[in-house]
Amino acid sequence: MTPINVGIIGTGWTGGIRANACSKTPLINELHIAETNPERLNEIKEQTNPTFATNDWEKLIQQKGLDAIIVSATPESTHYPMIKAALEAGKHVFVEKPISTTIEEADEVIATAEANNLKFTVGYSQRFKPRFAYINKVLKEGLAGDPVTCLVSRNVTRELGKKITGRSKLSPAAMEATHDLDFLLWCLQPRKPVRVYSQTSGKLFRQQSETPDHQWILVTMDDGTTITVGAGWILPIGYPNYSQCWIEVICTEGALTIDD
Repeated sequence: MTPINVGIIGTGWTGGIRANACSKTPLINELHIAETNPERLNEIKEQTNPTFATNDWEKLIQQKGLDAIIVSATPESTHYPMIKAALEAGKHVFVEKPISTTIEEADEVIATAEANNLKFTVGYSQRFKPRFAYINKVLKEGLAGDPVTCLVSRNVTRELGKKITGRSKLSPAAMEATHDLDFLLWCLQPRKPVRVYSQTSGKLFRQQSETPDHQWILVTMDDGTTITVGAGWILPIGYPNYSQCWIEVICTEGALTIDD
């Protein structure tokens, strides 16, 4: 396999992990990074010894020889312009979720990638957890019969919720449940959703922003299978973990549960 040259925009927590991983794999030849925080930029430079480093993401995208761009650890509102610029420069793109802040922007960058025969994907990491992948295997191979109903509940602490709602007005569905909707739609392929209903509730964060505290989503698939996904960011201070996820899949001949 021929090594490739990769550029990473944003080296916060997730971006730093990706930068360090890229610097250590033989599959990456050159690593280029862009980070607006001078101290963080110097820190990542020391850790990864990149070929090129800058505080200007547009300069990074214009670097010759780059094969792919990773948009990571940047504000959600910046995803669209960064993706668009990278695709128009002929680069393959990997972006952290969410893909964008509007459906129209998401549709546009998908169309741009397809028109230019470029690879474009969103970082739905849950698919790669072994226990999650096992559910996919069971459903694909029919080991528990046909799926009847699937439930996922994902919650994070209110401290993390405060950070998220402080920088974004996106809902828990867009920021948290997006992982689980992707996971279940992946597991249930080739079934397609035909009906969606959602309900939000809010008593904490709506006092300071427009975002709800919690959201439930009910999806009906074309074969009658139902999906229920809940997401929120108000677990109380002192909760043992910063996040929790519960998965329950009930089929005609068995059931699977995961406490993650």
